[in-house]
Amino acid sequence: MEAVSTSAPAFPKAPPFLRAPAFLAILPGVALTAAIAAAAYGLCLLLAIGALSPMILAILLGVGLRNLFGAPAWAAPGIAFSLRKILRFAIALLGLQLSAAQIIDVGFTGLAIIAATLVATFCFTTRLGRWLGVEPELARLIAAGTSICGASAVVAANAITRARDEDVAYAIACVTVFGTLAMVSYPALADLARLGPRAYGLWAGASIHEVAQVIAASFQHGREAGDFGAVAKLSRVMLLAPTLLTLAFMAGRGARGAEKFSPPFPWFVIGFLALVGVSSIVAIPPDAKAAIATTTTILLSMALAAMGLETDIAALRAKGLRPLALGLAASVFVSGFSLALIEAFFR
Repeated sequence: MEAVSTSAPAFPKAPPFLRAPAFLAILPGVALTAAIAAAAYGLCLLLAIGALSPMILAILLGVGLRNLFGAPAWAAPGIAFSLRKILRFAIALLGLQLSAAQIIDVGFTGLAIIAATLVATFCFTTRLGRWLGVEPELARLIAAGTSICGASAVVAANAITRARDEDVAYAIACVTVFGTLAMVSYPALADLARLGPRAYGLWAGASIHEVAQVIAASFQHGREAGDFGAVAKLSRVMLLAPTLLTLAFMAGRGARGAEKFSPPFPWFVIGFLALVGVSSIVAIPPDAKAAIATTTTILLSMALAAMGLETDIAALRAKGLRPLALGLAASVFVSGFSLALIEAFFR
């Protein structure tokens, strides 16, 4: 007669970060990055400066704390958790800000211009970076931030390239500075180019770095330009997913040595695409969508605060001006290339 087991059924173990000792270890560091993100969000609301998102302020605050007071050892596990787990979750959540209907509204020609601009800018920036002698990882981060969506693209690309935190901080500084300059100069340049509302909105959405900067610049030419610019920019954000998958493939192929480096498969990109599908099928109420967008921004700000806490200004200075020149050249290229395509095919 077969013995009957009286032991309790085996349930799946909780994820490592939810087990008591691990959870207690990450809690102080996560609380620190959350406090920095909250301070950045509060400052952004208080200052009401469209060019500076909470993400940018968070990394600035993190860098300031690190270089004035040092990085506290007790916060290290939570800082690492914010840089990896929270970052990937936040990138996946970006998918709920997009839908197939929004992308279709841009039209085939508009989408083709956005895609061609992204590919051309990324290739131009990485090749010019090689010619200037900029480290390949840093050049890729500047290329991602310039061609896709600023700081969000930089930190997302770093989840694949695994560059140093100083490289990430430098790339974010580049895309912030030159994106801000574009935001300020585009309205005047649009008058010189005699662009209509939709053409101007497409230009802003296809070439200015941050979402907030696109909105600030495009709405200066009226509601139609602003709405079209925002949708064009979100369509460009959609291309973050294939870009990251391509980077992961390139990282695996480009590895050297007997034991090839195998980058982790970016499952958060699959989550991003899945949530785009959810947003396309399910009508998310505007209030819920706004709350999700705010949550995503706060989570990304926590990740950037963690990055700032691990950034050494002396290491940034040591990189010199060549990466800055690369960021400037990339920004000029993305602006000129997209405008040429709009002049040729979208008028």
